Amino acid sequence: MYGKAFAPEYQGALTTLSVNSSLTDVLAAGTEQLRAAERAGKPGEAARSGLAVAEAHRRLGRVEDADRAWKASYRAARQASDVAAMAWALWSGGTLARQRGAFRLARRLLQLAADLGERGGDIVVRGYSLAGLAETGRIQGDYEAVGRLHEQLLAEARRRGEARHTVWALEGIAQMHRNTGDYDTAYALFEESAEIAARADDRRGHAWALRGLADVVSVRDGDTERALELLSEAEATCRAMRLSSALAYNHKMRGNVLYRAGRYAEARALYEQALAEFRAMSEPRGEALSRLGLAKSLARLGRDHAETAAELAELSGTLERIGLQHARRMVARAYDELGIPDARVVEAGPAEVTR
Repeated sequence: MYGKAFAPEYQGALTTLSVNSSLTDVLAAGTEQLRAAERAGKPGEAARSGLAVAEAHRRLGRVEDADRAWKASYRAARQASDVAAMAWALWSGGTLARQRGAFRLARRLLQLAADLGERGGDIVVRGYSLAGLAETGRIQGDYEAVGRLHEQLLAEARRRGEARHTVWALEGIAQMHRNTGDYDTAYALFEESAEIAARADDRRGHAWALRGLADVVSVRDGDTERALELLSEAEATCRAMRLSSALAYNHKMRGNVLYRAGRYAEARALYEQALAEFRAMSEPRGEALSRLGLAKSLARLGRDHAETAAELAELSGTLERIGLQHARRMVARAYDELGIPDARVVEAGPAEVTR
């Protein structure tokens, strides 16, 4: 049995904020409390309020502001000798590093956060940090290394009845099944996560689950209109909560759905929109994946093969520099799909990673 979803990153005077609070509201409240704590000389409260500020900036796509905020939160927590608050600040920094494509830094910060969380007796931040490590590995395509950790964290979340973390773990496991071609299992897991999120009033988790369902409905069933309906429902939540990154990934997925349906001009427009959104928030992984979709759409619309081949080669290098292990396989599939000769020796691999 799961209780209502809560946001443990909203701490101190901000615990009354909901997991579904608009990020602009979170930022305003967090900034107000942070300034009050600083004036009162309360570094512990400044650290807790600063965490909410950092997370609001990160989710709004304001990466430089988020970077300054989590570091300030960490310094305040250290001044207050608050080990758990230090762990939360490092978790925020590690999550931001992953969002920016700095996976090595993300793993280092998240491991430090997990260690400090254990030392400080905060099992929630420890769990969130381990989840961050698992998600980092999954995004990079290292499923064997992180699959067991996802399952372990799912079991722990179920045991404690933590809806939000259960939804996260289910969606991560579902994504791995989707990317390896087990669409039925992926659909069932996304469906369960959507149901739990809806009952727990976790609108962010529900939006991600709908996006996953839309992907499977599109690739497995070829049901374009149902997939677009699911994405529209998820988009409404993203807009209401100002979830900039989630909204950009929603637009990229809409491009994927339209591309699969042969609606290449529409897909091109969505990939261009997503690309602009990812660039605005300095999110290199989303930017590269949008560029790949755009290149494929342009090729279908008559772009010169040599230009497409050159862009695919550049994208392959970009994705490998970011640290995505599946990059060569993704590009190989694009060459093959478009009928463009590829002089490089590239191994075949699993389906396109979409999150």
